Amino acid sequence: MANPAVMVLGATGRIGRLLQLCPPEGLAMRLQARRMPRLAGDWHIFDPLAEPAALARAAEGMAVLLCLAGPVPGRGGKDADMADHIRLAEAAVRAGASAGARVLLASSAAVYGARGGLLAEDAALRPASAYGAAKAEMEARAAALGAQLGVPVCALRIGNIAGLDAALGGWRPGFTLDRFAGGGTPRRSYIGARTLAEVLAALLAAPALPPVLNLAQPGAVEMGALLQAAGRPFAVRPAPAAAIPEVALDVARLQALLPVPLAAADPARMAAEWAVLEPDMADG
Repeated sequence: MANPAVMVLGATGRIGRLLQLCPPEGLAMRLQARRMPRLAGDWHIFDPLAEPAALARAAEGMAVLLCLAGPVPGRGGKDADMADHIRLAEAAVRAGASAGARVLLASSAAVYGARGGLLAEDAALRPASAYGAAKAEMEARAAALGAQLGVPVCALRIGNIAGLDAALGGWRPGFTLDRFAGGGTPRRSYIGARTLAEVLAALLAAPALPPVLNLAQPGAVEMGALLQAAGRPFAVRPAPAAAIPEVALDVARLQALLPVPLAAADPARMAAEWAVLEPDMADG
């Protein structure tokens, strides 16, 4: 499938903004938000939970629904309901059924929980937070509903996004990282901001996807190295006993689906990608 028509739910969020700043060539995007943003685009304004008929109308003629909607920990206020991830995913699957479209869901590496090592898609899920638990339940419920309604569903378990993460994205003067006995800071799976937009474009155009897919660049990146590459000073503190030195996603399944395999995660390149996009992300 080349350049399909795509409905993006939750398009005013951070990943949606990345897609608008790095628009895939030839990809027609229909954008959903609950309030009219100060951004150009083919916007459809409605609440997908309160207005299912509006969602069904907006999905007409679409080949793919990309659901990015849902509360983000620390950004939705203390009353944010993590169960909305489940409700929104199911709403997207129902709209996909009415439109004859497949559905991609933004999930998270948080479904794996606080475990080290290389994590493949068939690893047991042990979420350690309300956010991770909601995403895991979202995946299961959406997959079941998709099977019932005949809608192909793929949950994208996205790793850290450089610039939208807790290190580079959460940096402030006085920022502190854990330091382990060997002298290093936490190593995690990452993907560059522009690279993420490019990968999403490739997956939206793919004819078929597996039910779940890890999304990151190969390898793991030291958070301290990423901050150094971006010129952001930081302090260190001894890592607590429960801290995990390295968590990495196995991306072999993703690599096999892409027309050009992803390069290994590189702190300098990811910091450079974010430096270009950061001003416009802030404006958005």
